[in-house]
Amino acid sequence: MNARVFFWSLTSALAGFLFGFDTVVISGAEKTIQSLWGLSPGLHGIAMASALYGTVVGSLIGGWPADRFGRKATLLWIGVLYFVGAVGSGLAPNVSAFIVARVIGGLGIGISTVAAPLYISEIAPPKYRGRLAGMFQFNIVFGILIAFVSNALLAGIGANAWRWMLGVAAFPSLLYALLCFGLPESPRWLLGRKGDRAGGLKVLQRIQPEASRAEIEGEANEIIAASSEQSSSAHFWTRRLRKPILLAIFIAFFNQLSGINAVLYFAPRIFELTGLGAKAALLQSIGIGVTNLVFTFVGLWLIDRLGRRTLLFIGSFGYIASLGLVAWAFFTEHYAIVPVCIFAFIAAHAIGQGAVIWVFISEIFPNRQRAEGQALGSFTHWIFAALLTTFFPRMVTAFPPGYVFSFFAFMMVLQLIWVKTLVPETKGVPLEQIQKQLGIE
Repeated sequence: MNARVFFWSLTSALAGFLFGFDTVVISGAEKTIQSLWGLSPGLHGIAMASALYGTVVGSLIGGWPADRFGRKATLLWIGVLYFVGAVGSGLAPNVSAFIVARVIGGLGIGISTVAAPLYISEIAPPKYRGRLAGMFQFNIVFGILIAFVSNALLAGIGANAWRWMLGVAAFPSLLYALLCFGLPESPRWLLGRKGDRAGGLKVLQRIQPEASRAEIEGEANEIIAASSEQSSSAHFWTRRLRKPILLAIFIAFFNQLSGINAVLYFAPRIFELTGLGAKAALLQSIGIGVTNLVFTFVGLWLIDRLGRRTLLFIGSFGYIASLGLVAWAFFTEHYAIVPVCIFAFIAAHAIGQGAVIWVFISEIFPNRQRAEGQALGSFTHWIFAALLTTFFPRMVTAFPPGYVFSFFAFMMVLQLIWVKTLVPETKGVPLEQIQKQLGIE
């Protein structure tokens, strides 16, 4: 693998680290914030989900700057949004200012889920595309783990510990923005959107230094042909794109209806429901982060070997078994198995949906519609994440936890059926060939 491509992919994927850290760091501060500002359950849910509302908007609009200004410029501004959101959250004097700051950070998260996997998929060789694009997910998971560890380390420093928990993300945000200056632009954007053939050829040669000039010219011609108005209509909402549109919507829908964000955001609270003390619950949450990281490694190792569809199968069975056992434990008060089952649930997610979702969405759309398609998948993912996070506190109050986890398990049965009947395999296939496999001409 070209070391340059790996470094560029890693730099872009660091947006995922900030995404994971920013979204989950709130779990260590949420109870303090509720008591500090005397928030009702409804307003508490809104405050906790505020970053996700920004993420929904960011994912919805993220395709526009990626197409209009380029992938590189978009990635750079993501770092700026993260920085502003982290500083604003840590210094917020009231819940209104806190919500605004979290929304700004959420905008960065939403745009990052469009631009980062998109950029990586467009510079990566087909043989390594799954692993390279999957680094975005790995960095999300690494950010989640560091957020849990950071929360545990900062929890005892005083009444303002929650401000440090949220504000410390400003430092990696600034570093990421600086690293983005060293990225080249996506060759597919240069060739297909900007019409800069010379610039596109230069980047392609840097990606494949061993390739001859004729091979580079041939790849550029194929990219231009696949991106042209004749072979690829400029319109997104058309019948010809129905397959990738439905695939993107459903993979994002099922990702959130597994309950993953509810578990990550409210992990300490879930563990406290089993009788663990607050400190023990926070430490158990670190176990979630470690499990997620280890099994994300496994998922990245397997994604270009077994393929995307196989990993979704494995993850679906793991979801069903682990969620079903958690529901049984709450119904029968066998609380001792809940932490182990939650860890198994996280492992199933990391190997399956976690490893696959951002890679898969970035692969299935044609060059000219890839940014819009990535935005659609991200928007679907985040709108359901926002709804789930907003209503989860009410769900566990209104219904016994066993019923909540039974619902998540049932949704994963539906996912298993969907994977079996409708999901294609994209492992090792060049991007321009995938659109032909899906019948997009």
